[in-house]
Amino acid sequence: MSEVKKPPSPGESGRWTRIVTARPRLSLLLALVVTALAVLAGSGVADRMGSGGWEDPDARSTYASKVLEREFPGSQPNLLLLVDAGTGAGAGVGAGSASGAAGVDDPAVAAEAERLTAQLASEQGVAGVGSYWRTHLPALRSEDGRQALIAARVLGDEKTRAAVLERIAPRYRGEHGPVRVSLGGPVAVQREVTTTIQEDLLRAEVIALPVTLVLLIIVFGSAVAALLPLGVGIVAILGTNAVLRGLTEFTDVSVFAQNLTTALGLGLAIDYALFIVRRFREELAAGRDPVAAVGATLRTAGRTVLFSALTVAVSLSAMLFFPMYFLRSFAYAGVAVVLLAAAAALILLPAALVLLGERVNSLDLRRLWRRGRAGAAAGAPGADAEAGRGWARATALVMRRAPVFAIATTAGLLLLGLPFLGVKFGTVDDRQLPKTASSHLVQQQIRDGFPGSPGAGLTVLAEGAAGPADLADYRDRLAALPGVRVDGPVSSGARPGYAYFSVVTEGEAVGQRAQDLVGQVRGVDAPFDTSVTGQAAVLVDAQKAIAQKLPAALALVVLATLLLVFLLTGSVLIPVQAVLLNALSLTAMFGAVVWVFQDGNLSGLLSFTSTGDIETTLPVLMFCIAFGLSMDYGVFLISRIKEEYERTGDHEGAVRTGLVRTGGLITAAAVILAVVMVAIGSSRVTNTKMLGLGIALAVLMDALVVRSLLVPAVMKLTGKATWWAPGPLRRLHERFGLSEGESAPGPLPQVPGEAPDPDRIPAGSR
Repeated sequence: MSEVKKPPSPGESGRWTRIVTARPRLSLLLALVVTALAVLAGSGVADRMGSGGWEDPDARSTYASKVLEREFPGSQPNLLLLVDAGTGAGAGVGAGSASGAAGVDDPAVAAEAERLTAQLASEQGVAGVGSYWRTHLPALRSEDGRQALIAARVLGDEKTRAAVLERIAPRYRGEHGPVRVSLGGPVAVQREVTTTIQEDLLRAEVIALPVTLVLLIIVFGSAVAALLPLGVGIVAILGTNAVLRGLTEFTDVSVFAQNLTTALGLGLAIDYALFIVRRFREELAAGRDPVAAVGATLRTAGRTVLFSALTVAVSLSAMLFFPMYFLRSFAYAGVAVVLLAAAAALILLPAALVLLGERVNSLDLRRLWRRGRAGAAAGAPGADAEAGRGWARATALVMRRAPVFAIATTAGLLLLGLPFLGVKFGTVDDRQLPKTASSHLVQQQIRDGFPGSPGAGLTVLAEGAAGPADLADYRDRLAALPGVRVDGPVSSGARPGYAYFSVVTEGEAVGQRAQDLVGQVRGVDAPFDTSVTGQAAVLVDAQKAIAQKLPAALALVVLATLLLVFLLTGSVLIPVQAVLLNALSLTAMFGAVVWVFQDGNLSGLLSFTSTGDIETTLPVLMFCIAFGLSMDYGVFLISRIKEEYERTGDHEGAVRTGLVRTGGLITAAAVILAVVMVAIGSSRVTNTKMLGLGIALAVLMDALVVRSLLVPAVMKLTGKATWWAPGPLRRLHERFGLSEGESAPGPLPQVPGEAPDPDRIPAGSR
């Protein structure tokens, strides 16, 4: 497909231009009203979100947990009161203490602990309360005799449990006569994770917004132009919060999704606005009036933004295939924020540009810097032209040595991804919180100082009519498994026909031994229905659910990407290149995640605690986000290359010009998005830190390595075959595809302050 296509006529997108520019003041006023309503609708959204969602709601382990909560609340405690007898205000000398402080068996300590146990048992929404002082189980007493546990089950869903904890926690936390009480357990951990994320998100926004504004001023020069992308981002974020607030009325939404809302709301809105504003300024510089400039911008950069938004939205929507609401929440937030950012960039931004006109270049702060440069001569090429020549030289070098750059870049990216071959999957626990977090301190003391941990083993639910002999026989079969201790059966549930066993083994609660034990326990025959739950069982079921749904999710991402890029380019090869190169750009991210967060390298510098594994859902989440963002930059570059190829028919010239015109802008957009993601990655919660820093690395690798080196090298090697398509597909594209181009041929427009390049001006226009 080497022919040069005729550019679309000015009337092709005239209708849309008239719609968005007819009443620009009214459009902006309506936008302000809608934004104000979004602020009201989205208020308090974080308080309605959960901090869990990693389990498969349809798994047998989830079913068993629900039945056990109903029938045996004490079998799975989710609230732990750590009673410390060695630090209380009235601690005295007692037996059982190696250091002279009162031990947990001291009469005064026991009396106060019993009072706290009885008080907790009387709280509404709390059931299954037990304690060391009632059961005398060794697992509930620390090895030094100074600490012991009160365990309970807070009933209800996540929101209900959080409300109960908020109500009762002040009555128990702190000094109580001879003891000091600290709160731990999953409920306390989840609540502290939610609170920490909210605080970190606010700090990230405070950091990201001013830094982003400074970078935009550097990119645009004009303070007026720099404020436009921020406005688009704020509209997208506020609108998405309103969408999430509405969704919480119908389904569970993870609090982690707010981080994605901020990151993509700022990042993608800035990306889209960068390309819209930059193209608008080029059209103004070419002599068009503001309305005509907006029309040309929407025909070119506007269509690119539309395709980019669709590709990113499709990539993020793949997470809807998975049953975990943690992943589904990111799909809700991601799709909403992408579509809102694109809508704001294609509707509100053009209206603002029509009103501003030439004033979009006002307050050019770069002039202050230029005036101070020694030896700067009037009329010297601006920074944009200098940068353009730099991209031209770099692209020429890459294309001259295309095989070397293609092989070296590919090998380097694959090498960076090698650590991911050793990935180990696990589940989240308190160690994702900072070391100073109170619930993390409690859980760490339990791990270090107690011989056992409540809820750390497996629990087997037995259902159906079963006599004592059947239960005893099943218990013996479980006990025959190597390296386990079996407690039970416990059959004093609310209704007859239910019983449960506790199966405990050595090692980590979600270690490989525990995961193997899940399959072994499920393989033991029983004359009644059994269901296995516990942390290891939840992890095994989550891994199974992801493995089952992953092929369909990947198929959606790949097929939709192939289709959308084909509709944009009309080429068969470019969509395949896009998928393969985008996947290759993610290798460094996955390798770094394992090397840093699983293996613990740089843990001191980044202030996190390594658990030796990666949470099961995070690689899926990071793939969907990073792949979508890679496609975002890929579409921007490919669309400009295609535009130049259609205008000139020169394949290599189109690749060079596309990189010259978009390379700096893509790099600037990537740096700005990376800044936002690093701000998100400054979170004290490890999973959020991993997400932010990992995506930042992927974005930078994609912009600085894949788009700058690998894409031009590969396109040089494929030559004009890059644009080939068989006849039927070519005709399909001519009918249904979208074609980019100027409204009329002519010289490539220049941005303000950029010296014209005579080589890029057609002979008839000189």
